[in-house]
Amino acid sequence: MFKKTSTAAAVAAATSLLLITGGCSATNAGKTEAAKPAPAAAAPAAAAAAPKAKSVDYTAMSPKALAEYLIFESGSYELDQPTQEGTTGRARLTQDEIQKACSLMKGEEVSDKAREKVMALAAASIKYPEGGIKLGDWKKGRELAWSGFGYRTAHNPDDHSSREAGGNCYNCHQLATDRTGGDIGPSLTGYGKNRGSSPDMLKYTYEVIYNPHVYFACTNMPRMGATGVLNQQQIADIMAYLFDPASPVNK
Repeated sequence: MFKKTSTAAAVAAATSLLLITGGCSATNAGKTEAAKPAPAAAAPAAAAAAPKAKSVDYTAMSPKALAEYLIFESGSYELDQPTQEGTTGRARLTQDEIQKACSLMKGEEVSDKAREKVMALAAASIKYPEGGIKLGDWKKGRELAWSGFGYRTAHNPDDHSSREAGGNCYNCHQLATDRTGGDIGPSLTGYGKNRGSSPDMLKYTYEVIYNPHVYFACTNMPRMGATGVLNQQQIADIMAYLFDPASPVNK
């Protein structure tokens, strides 16, 4: 169940978070006399005084270095746009240690050392609810599990003050027979009925939702709790949707 992410895929996934709008070139209309181009005779002197643009040899860069340059240094992306989590587009595109360890070139495999590091980092990130792991409201969890709303920026930002972000679980998992979900991840239909709801199973499920890398290093599953997409109560509600006998998941 271990999965890897190529550098190209990581760049594509990261850039999809930012819906960039292009700028427009200005014309000479409305410029003052001082702002108008200098006479042709003065052009050579002006050109000589102007600083030269930094020359970049793309062919000398490794794929990873080229990706970093194109995103962070080339000016191709609007990196200062605000995000719902209170940071900027630059922060979203900057990889943390887990993402760096899991960004591999085509044909590369995650080493045992890297896998151990990723799992340890994931385990350290998990914060447990005070009073222990408990189930919430399965009806609220159902809405969260089937919602993909949240965290778009740029020209059409999602407003979290009017609607909470969802867990987007349905995009990868079949959850219940009353709706159709995805098949990228394993089917979760009958989750609680088939697995039971022992303390160990509740803990395992909480940890997988919070940061799945603790069990599956370099998985494609999002780190919903560790990244703050879902809070502890929302995770409890989604868990209730998975475990509660009254939930459509277990019918």
